[in-house]
Amino acid sequence: MKVKYLGESQSCCLLKDKIYECLDEEDGFFRIIDEEGYDEDEEIQGHLYPTELFETVDEDKD
Repeated sequence: MKVKYLGESQSCCLLKDKIYECLDEEDGFFRIIDEEGYDEDEEIQGHLYPTELFETVDEDKD
């Protein structure tokens, strides 16, 4: 699923209006590969962010 970040830009992790790939939804949080990217040393990729910071984007419209 793709989601668009609605909050203010945080150059270290999320950019306003950018579309991110959501890897999973876990108890009201989306697991997102943010601006830090993939970490080769981590078994579980991405960071958890509250779902209310995002809107779901139709995958057919990029």
